[in-house]
Amino acid sequence: MPYCRRRFTVPLPDGRALELGARTLVMAIVNVTPDSFADGGTRFDPDRAIADAVRMVADGADILDIGGESTRPGAAPVSVEEELRRVEPVIEGLRGRVDAPISIDTYKATVAERAIDLGATIVNDISALAYDPELAGVVARRRAAVVLMHTRGRSREMYANASYTDVVADVSAELMARVRVAESAGIDARR
Repeated sequence: MPYCRRRFTVPLPDGRALELGARTLVMAIVNVTPDSFADGGTRFDPDRAIADAVRMVADGADILDIGGESTRPGAAPVSVEEELRRVEPVIEGLRGRVDAPISIDTYKATVAERAIDLGATIVNDISALAYDPELAGVVARRRAAVVLMHTRGRSREMYANASYTDVVADVSAELMARVRVAESAGIDARR
């Protein structure tokens, strides 16, 4: 008997929903950083990032993930102002040009709030709501969907903290703890 994946419907604040489980969804990465490990910084120019994002959706991407701060191992953090300077023109430039939901790749509440104002419907947080205590409240209040990622430590020290007894059990337990934090902040479990 073939494996049948569970299906989930993730409501988005704009009335749309992501249907998970029926097929694998493709999240296209649009890093607007000079030091992206994904593309070598080729999308640091907002016009190039917008054009590439439009092409990615035309090529079948289901979600666009826009990021303005590199979180590769060893990367230096950037200010809220710099991150906004990078992502705002891209999200604004995509408004009305793509039908794919936009995800903002950030751990900062101020950046997430502004991105949602511009049309983002998903917050993709590498820290699983751990780095900025205000982010969970923004996600809950704005009814955004949230991606809780696993990490141990900031980019500069993540390798030093990546020691596990049982990587699958340890990561699962840590993510479940972050899910409980999200739910206690008022984020609907479906989101």
